[in-house]
Amino acid sequence: MEVNYPKVKSSADQRVFVEFYQNKKRYRLFNGSKINVEIHPNSYPIGRRIEIGNQLASEVYHLLTKGISIEMFKTSLDIKPNMNDIDYIKLALKKKLKENYSEKYKSMLRFCYRCLLKENTTQTISQKHIKNIIAKYTAGVSQNTIKRHLSVLVNEAKSIGMISDPMLNIKTKKTNAKLHKPYQNIAKILQEINQFNPNLYLCCIMTYGCLLRPHREIRELTWSDFSDDLKYIHLSGSRNKSGRNRIVPVPTYIRELLVKGEPHHNIFSGKPKPLNQDYFKTLWSRFKKQSNVLEQGQTLYSFRHSGAIEIFKRTGSITKLQKAMGHSSINVSLTYLRGLEIAELKEEDMPMV
Repeated sequence: MEVNYPKVKSSADQRVFVEFYQNKKRYRLFNGSKINVEIHPNSYPIGRRIEIGNQLASEVYHLLTKGISIEMFKTSLDIKPNMNDIDYIKLALKKKLKENYSEKYKSMLRFCYRCLLKENTTQTISQKHIKNIIAKYTAGVSQNTIKRHLSVLVNEAKSIGMISDPMLNIKTKKTNAKLHKPYQNIAKILQEINQFNPNLYLCCIMTYGCLLRPHREIRELTWSDFSDDLKYIHLSGSRNKSGRNRIVPVPTYIRELLVKGEPHHNIFSGKPKPLNQDYFKTLWSRFKKQSNVLEQGQTLYSFRHSGAIEIFKRTGSITKLQKAMGHSSINVSLTYLRGLEIAELKEEDMPMV
């Protein structure tokens, strides 16, 4: 799209301004504050104001040709003229770190940002730079993980104003689907876990019975998340992966294990602060080494898969399963039913409520 060069004009009182149109809207800038540049023509003697106004017009034209809108500048004081790709990525990271994501997710974004800095010496990010970063990993899953997080930063940077798209035509590597193998004998494995560690036992039985995710949703639970009678768990959208508010029933066999503490205390630590984010991951690794009944492919998340299969067996409803799991899509819920070994299971084959 053709961009017209801004005009430098002077008002009746000899105040100089830059006039231009963007998205069919007329703008008049008397200084550079709205585009975060320190250019103030009217602070100069009258004889120099047009000269300085032309400098302001040049900065405005640069933004217009890059497709950056004035509205973007109104929402972020960090956006400045003449930003390069690395500047945009840095700002994109800053914005993402302010949002309500898990620390693990934020850590991966920081890592990918450092990879871009290390790979790039020109301040311009190309497809070659992206491919070089991804190629450092041999496993398809690792490559896709890095690509996914790089895409988050690039897409955010593009929404801010970055013109280039270094992720264009970089495809996700096809990998073999990995399924957390469900448990055939829940009672037996839970008994062994209970003898190993009571906290891990409570986490596992809640992953199975409440269908919550162990490493964040369960680990961060406080007593205030429960109803007074402990029959329900209330999680806000900021506390779970789906981003939706969830109300989860607590089965009797789990309620019998709970001894309610102070409202804002974590149910595992007994303090306001939860246990560290790798707590259950570490416990599970230790349990796995000494377990006599654990099978290959069975993980902490296998309890959630096993619970999903049990719900479907009981209700025959994929819609109820989706709501219980907190999934945004029925297709996501269908992946949990692969443990039923039903061939060619499709959404249209499933019974509806």
